[in-house]
Amino acid sequence: MGRPYLTHIGSRSGVKLFNCAECNTNLTNKDQLISTRFTGSTGRAFLFQRAVNLSFSEIQDRQMLTGRHMVRDVFCLACGQKLGWIYEFATDESQKYKEGRVILERALISESEAGTEER
Repeated sequence: MGRPYLTHIGSRSGVKLFNCAECNTNLTNKDQLISTRFTGSTGRAFLFQRAVNLSFSEIQDRQMLTGRHMVRDVFCLACGQKLGWIYEFATDESQKYKEGRVILERALISESEAGTEER
């Protein structure tokens, strides 16, 4: 098996990037940020429209604070660190906006500015 192909998101200079805290792999940018008002197993978590360089677990049926959801855990594609989850399906109509969106836990990611991150 070869090295995984890693995608870069947010090449505009000055854009805040969110990276894997373990290996610094680029995951998403501030333009994709929807909300900072979520909670994960490690505390504060962020909801993003889109993230890259992730691998996914099998779908799991999970009871969460906001109801029952079908989710997949998400992991860094480069190092395998668990970072959060992606919402596949929400049973409650008011939670449908989360479908296809990614939660990244704040304690498991780092922030940098595009053009300044180490590679």
